[in-house]
Amino acid sequence: MSPKQICKRFLNHLILVQIVEDMYPVEFVLPMKAELVDNGFEDLTTAAEVVNAVNNEGTTLLVINSVCGCAAGACRPGVLMAVANATQKPDRITTSFAGFDIEAINKVRELHLPYPPSSPAILLFKGGQLVNMVERHQIEGRPAQVIAQHLISVFQEHCN
Repeated sequence: MSPKQICKRFLNHLILVQIVEDMYPVEFVLPMKAELVDNGFEDLTTAAEVVNAVNNEGTTLLVINSVCGCAAGACRPGVLMAVANATQKPDRITTSFAGFDIEAINKVRELHLPYPPSSPAILLFKGGQLVNMVERHQIEGRPAQVIAQHLISVFQEHCN
């Protein structure tokens, strides 16, 4: 590969990275992040934060937040209802935003293999292992109350 081809490839990569990093404007994402963070969810923005959160003893709920309507209408409200009403709850509640927290989401997606990428999604880790995942297709078209009830039963099964 010639130096010119290498430079062109590098510049194309930088442009792609910038497009991905600017997928959603901060002003658009922050209110959607705040819906969970203001209710006690830890905001995970780096791969290291994700690894530290899920590899602790106990259980970690990780919500892959999103700008889509099903995140606003079912996922976030359902998760908040579940956490507020469950008698057995995860030790940690965390969130990361798809299309915005790129590094963190890439790590989450690595950890939830063989499941395909999904946003929104709701994951429960126990002792560093994924024990439950609610994918987008299980969120879409369902009311928040159904999501909450499902999560409460998952918490009863896996949380002390």
